[in-house]
Amino acid sequence: MTALMLVLHVFVCLVLIMVILLQTGKGAEMGATFGVGSSSAVFGPRGPTPLLAKVTVAAAVIFMVTSLVLTIFASRQEAPSLLKGMSSPPAAQQPVQRAVQPPIKTPGAAGSKKAVAPGAKGPVQPTQGDKSQAHGR
Repeated sequence: MTALMLVLHVFVCLVLIMVILLQTGKGAEMGATFGVGSSSAVFGPRGPTPLLAKVTVAAAVIFMVTSLVLTIFASRQEAPSLLKGMSSPPAAQQPVQRAVQPPIKTPGAAGSKKAVAPGAKGPVQPTQGDKSQAHGR
């Protein structure tokens, strides 16, 4: 039923487009291209205006009705869902905590609380030959 209604809807859309393009307007319109203005003998002295107006109204009404029916059909269908098969949400992962190494204190310096980087042998002491470091230069 939905497929038949959809085919009818598309056909009415195309008819509505053609009928609107064939109608006469104020300027150079598409209807003059198809020879609508020169067919007064077929449609009568007023031309095709009354017939095209009636066809336009009929096509517009059918278009609106099919639109509403297709909307009702679409709202009654159950939409597929990715979440339907899931039983419960996945557990949240706890953040990984890194172990922090405490600074290594220098051995032998009882009053010194300076930290030394891991792998270092201790604080650097100036030697006698290097007097520039001893005087702070």
